[in-house]
Amino acid sequence: MRLGTGIGWRPEIADVVERMPGIDWVEAVSENLCPGHLPDSLLRLRRRGVTVVPHGVSLGLGGAERPDAGRLAALAERAGVLGAPLVTEHIAFVRAGGAPAASPLLEAGHLLPVPRTRDALDVLCENVRVAQDALPVPLAVENIAALFSWPDEELTEGQFLYELADRTGVRLLIDVANLHTNHVNRGEDPAEALGELPLEAIAYVHVAGGFERDGVWHDSHAHPVPRPVLDILTDLASRVAPPGVLLERDENFPDGEELAGEVASIRAALAEGRAGGAPGGPDPAGPHRAVPRGAGADDGAGAGAGAIVGADDAVRQRLGRAQHALLASLVAGAPVPEGFDRARLGVQARALAGKRADVVAKVAPELPVILGPRYRPAFLAYARTRPMTGGYRRDALDFAEHVLRAGAGPEGTFRDVRRELREWWRERSGPVPRSARPGARLARATRRVLLRR
Repeated sequence: MRLGTGIGWRPEIADVVERMPGIDWVEAVSENLCPGHLPDSLLRLRRRGVTVVPHGVSLGLGGAERPDAGRLAALAERAGVLGAPLVTEHIAFVRAGGAPAASPLLEAGHLLPVPRTRDALDVLCENVRVAQDALPVPLAVENIAALFSWPDEELTEGQFLYELADRTGVRLLIDVANLHTNHVNRGEDPAEALGELPLEAIAYVHVAGGFERDGVWHDSHAHPVPRPVLDILTDLASRVAPPGVLLERDENFPDGEELAGEVASIRAALAEGRAGGAPGGPDPAGPHRAVPRGAGADDGAGAGAGAIVGADDAVRQRLGRAQHALLASLVAGAPVPEGFDRARLGVQARALAGKRADVVAKVAPELPVILGPRYRPAFLAYARTRPMTGGYRRDALDFAEHVLRAGAGPEGTFRDVRRELREWWRERSGPVPRSARPGARLARATRRVLLRR
């Protein structure tokens, strides 16, 4: 299916997206959509014939657990409501622990890389097949950006993706910005990765911006697309005509003219690649094709989408323990596992805490207002040793409760806003909002007075 040129739909730029000329399709974060109450902007785009693709971020297909049936059902429902031709997710893990690791469940709140090992590939292939069977439309999975590498990896990124597509038949969403990120952060050659990919499996392509700080590239989706990312897109377009290309922007939204200029730059990079490309591109069965485990081994790799090596419980447990140890070091103050770059994990831990602070501020915008400039440093200090126990709404409530407890003593930093914060927490921590009727409010105030006596 040919998608054409698209842009990531976000509420902050909904009006701009609707007015942009030449937008063939949009992508919306699945978890931010309510099927019964779709935004009017998306409904108008659908009526105009603009394709809308739901893009999931929470399945954790690279995790040790099998995909959650409820999350799969939610993704399937959104695909149906939107009339989407496909759905997309990520090759990543987002939580760890539970049964496979025999440890408490931890939430990352972010996409983290899976080790490029045979064990992890077996688990990922089985999880992808579970997801494919539960979805009403084809699935495409995206390569992610990483700040660090796993020790003792056995495959390159291109080989890992090739085997995944070969063994499951899954489509690929190739993010060229993430290839650039991995070039800066892990020394991986984007051209080599492209040369190893099964180009015929590409569903579409992501393009996004970022920034470099102290030799580390951060895939921010909040900055203009840099020239090196456009160059990788040109290289890809010289090898194959991607069915679709989409600009992602999640923060620091520019005006419509600047966004339109970025889309124009993407079109120019594609045209340059098509003009200079060799017909047919590289041979997908060429020298970079992934090598099956063991010489002559018949393990299903390369046998096509019908043959998949299942991941037994022992494999899942090994992967689960490794992922839990890594995530605990990033979000719970646990020691860094052996073989990892401590400095890079420190950068990742700070990035995870910063993202949590930003998202909680969006989910609960009253907290930065109540706490003022003290909000962010207080949240970052809180996040260093207190991992997420659920979603971001739960995280906001847990943080507020922590501040209330920490501010109770004579050294409490937040005594001046304690009453306002307590009222906010009480209003949102129950199963339903508290009644605003005068009688109910008087009863609550009376109860508080009596309890203080």
